[in-house]
Amino acid sequence: MNAVLWDVDGTLLLNSAVAGRLYDRAITEVTGARPSGRRPNEHGKTDAQILTERLADLGLDAGLLPTVRERLDALSADAYTGEAARRTAPGVERAVTAVAAAGWRNGLLTGNSPARIRAKFASAGLDSGLFDEPLWFTGEATPVRADLARRARAAVPHGELVIVGDTPSDGEAAAAAGIPFLGVTTGAFDAAVLREAGAVLVLPDLVAGLDDLLTALARLDR
Repeated sequence: MNAVLWDVDGTLLLNSAVAGRLYDRAITEVTGARPSGRRPNEHGKTDAQILTERLADLGLDAGLLPTVRERLDALSADAYTGEAARRTAPGVERAVTAVAAAGWRNGLLTGNSPARIRAKFASAGLDSGLFDEPLWFTGEATPVRADLARRARAAVPHGELVIVGDTPSDGEAAAAAGIPFLGVTTGAFDAAVLREAGAVLVLPDLVAGLDDLLTALARLDR
């Protein structure tokens, strides 16, 4: 079995300008504490990492993570409407369909939880059924993104895997598990940064870069 493991935010879906607010709201509703609103660059971090860091910043017990995470999932169920509605990145559905037609399975490697993935996809009109759920490697419980790539490699010990993402964290995770990383510049980082993070190929988007993506997969499948 060969599989492409797609990142979600910045790769399949365009980033949202209001993305960080739900984390703060979940923490406040569980603990009563109000985060400062200061948000350093969190692109590429898992939900667990973001929540753990924000709890620590408030001096709160990391043991609150499971409860805050559950509240985040609940808030996400109907959060992506109006200005917070998500949009697919250019060429996503065609690219995912073409990958499947080339004999590769489509999976996910993302910092989001399954519940948040489904809510975001529904908001953007992207069918979650296009992605094989046994190949969803999600970051709601681990603050270390590389752990997700290592889980993926353990789940598919003999087939070819490729990670497609838009952040250096995707490249670092891929390297930790010996998986090729293909970058796409539809997120927050440019091609030079992604190449420095180990990308063997950088695509401008999934429209202009689709042929190159399919060529790269064909070479790996030899």
